[in-house]
Amino acid sequence: MTTSISRRTSFIAASGNLLLWLIAAFHMLLLAALFVAFLAARPASAEDGACTGRNLMNDLQQSDPARYAEAVREAEAVPNGKGIFWKIEKAGLAPSWLLGSMHVTDPRVLALPPRAQAAHDAANTIIIESDEILDERKATAALLARPELTMFTDGTTIDKLLSAEDYKRLEAGLKQRGIPLSAVSRMRPWMISSAVALPACELARKAKGVQFLDQKIATDAVAEGKQVKGLETLAEQIQAMADLPVEFHMKSLIETLELGDKMSDVVETMTDLYLSGDIGMTMPMLKAVTPANEDQAGDYAAFEQRVILDRNKVMAERAAPILDGGNVFMAVGALHLPGQGGVIELLRKQGFTVAAVN
Repeated sequence: MTTSISRRTSFIAASGNLLLWLIAAFHMLLLAALFVAFLAARPASAEDGACTGRNLMNDLQQSDPARYAEAVREAEAVPNGKGIFWKIEKAGLAPSWLLGSMHVTDPRVLALPPRAQAAHDAANTIIIESDEILDERKATAALLARPELTMFTDGTTIDKLLSAEDYKRLEAGLKQRGIPLSAVSRMRPWMISSAVALPACELARKAKGVQFLDQKIATDAVAEGKQVKGLETLAEQIQAMADLPVEFHMKSLIETLELGDKMSDVVETMTDLYLSGDIGMTMPMLKAVTPANEDQAGDYAAFEQRVILDRNKVMAERAAPILDGGNVFMAVGALHLPGQGGVIELLRKQGFTVAAVN
């Protein structure tokens, strides 16, 4: 059966599905970052690397002060929403450290805060989401081991799921990024979204071989002779996305295409929030620049549960015995940290004291 999904929305009318995908692509999934690096084989010019986005919260503060103030109030209510660097302590153990990361190559993000860099350099053990990112063969194996999670294995191709108009939009969007549609025609929509969701500057840096933050942290650790341990396998990350309905991913893909060049503004805003340590503002910001859509409440809940909360529990449970050795530097996606169900609160429940480091 052919499913035609064709929405014509403006930037302000883009739905939560798109923005949730953006969070997954830039904060949650190491695999998405690796996949884009694999696709980005075209030569990249210096001009391609120039980011052009603007901060949407600055615009909102000027255009709608009341809405901006509401976003600020909501952010301030998020537990552990301030800070990307945290100290982890337990009686009898050397202190450990927790960094919220962003899976991008932006040089501003790659430059760790001085105290975080010192903690990384002094640590005996480094924890990241998946140590498979250190070995491209392992990453490739993770993609190939469960082809049904990343590819259509029943003969379906993306053109069978799109209207003719949206298919042309996808083809054009990929062409702008130097990716032939034939290379991704059998891939599941969320895999394709990982390519079209990135602004040109990020894709260009990946094409040049620039590592994203988690890769750099792990690679530097190995070079220094440190032990690197992962909390998840890439296959587990793939499964989390594959467990969501294909309709969810199709809507996200189309809305990503609709956003076009505005993508850079969203990414710039998220990056600015990250660099300022205002992680609790991320979701209020996304909600503030989009209208409420009650019809998609189920999509929000399903995404949050499967891609964020379920994985938070896994990360905290698997990290605890490693942290019990002391002197650990741990880096996971920043949006895994805040909230009652975040990694920080879950570690506290396991007997650790976790405090923000200014």
